[in-house]
Amino acid sequence: MTNATDLVADIEALGGKLALARASIAKRFIGQERVVDLTLTALICGGHAVLIGLPGLGKTRLVDTLSTVMGLHGNRIQFTPDLMPADILGSEILDQAADGSRAFRFIEGPVFCQLLMADEINRASPRTQSALLQAMQEKEVTIAGEHRPLGTPFHVLATQNPIEQEGTYPLPEAQLDRFLVQIDVPYPDRDAERDILLATTGVAEEDATAIFSAAELLDAQTLLRRMPVGENIVEMILDLVRACRPDADAPDIVRQNVGWGPGPRAAQALMLTVRAQALLEGRLAPSAEDVMRMAIPVLEHRMALTFAARARGETIQNVINTTASQITKVEAAA
Repeated sequence: MTNATDLVADIEALGGKLALARASIAKRFIGQERVVDLTLTALICGGHAVLIGLPGLGKTRLVDTLSTVMGLHGNRIQFTPDLMPADILGSEILDQAADGSRAFRFIEGPVFCQLLMADEINRASPRTQSALLQAMQEKEVTIAGEHRPLGTPFHVLATQNPIEQEGTYPLPEAQLDRFLVQIDVPYPDRDAERDILLATTGVAEEDATAIFSAAELLDAQTLLRRMPVGENIVEMILDLVRACRPDADAPDIVRQNVGWGPGPRAAQALMLTVRAQALLEGRLAPSAEDVMRMAIPVLEHRMALTFAARARGETIQNVINTTASQITKVEAAA
């Protein structure tokens, strides 16, 4: 009983700190509460996120603010077609000492941090994009045969421009699958845009406040995995992920429109993110509504429409929403 009581107290305390973090971020990233929640979700789940949005919507500002609020050492890389893997990972140089002796010395690249912003990641060549694969999955890189650990924790927040595709290299499915969530950054509404206008064109701007430290974020990631998840939520997650695969048992909308669907990593991502959603709303356990809320961010970049579906104007978001609604009705009837 004591352990259960302590767990409840720890979860409630973490929920309170997350509320403070949200408020601090909202001072500088105005009117995008859903985007803030999803980026915080990625961090407290220990994962990475890809932000899709037009230029000028504050994606860089958001990542910079997150590094301050979460107490992380952050770096930014502007991806360009001429960027090379060594520009990200670092390289060895030959040093000559005063006595004439020579030895190789490793100079760390910007990936050696705790929060890496990969700005416009799809502008770099596949060779350079692949330099992040090991870093994102194993939290280390191998250079000249030596394994070098990255920051602890280590997170990548990548950005992409959804309208400018000429001269870019779309991320391969294997790398997209390593992002816990895809976050669509929309235009702000009129009231939010007015607040942005007033807050950013004066003499001074609001400063973010450090709420977490790196050690506290690691503790939060561990605590999140201890949160209970009801058996009905586990089954709903499995039903949803499996229903999004275009096989014989899939719903009609999936079989008719989806070329390939999500793998087991999608179910793992849902299991973690629904807990984070509950935390952000001050609840002790996730609900069916959390599964519905996280379905698109977790599944959208792990599925692809067929050519015929794209020609008909179908969207992945509609397929996911329809499938999730059908799953929810079945679960409710049962």
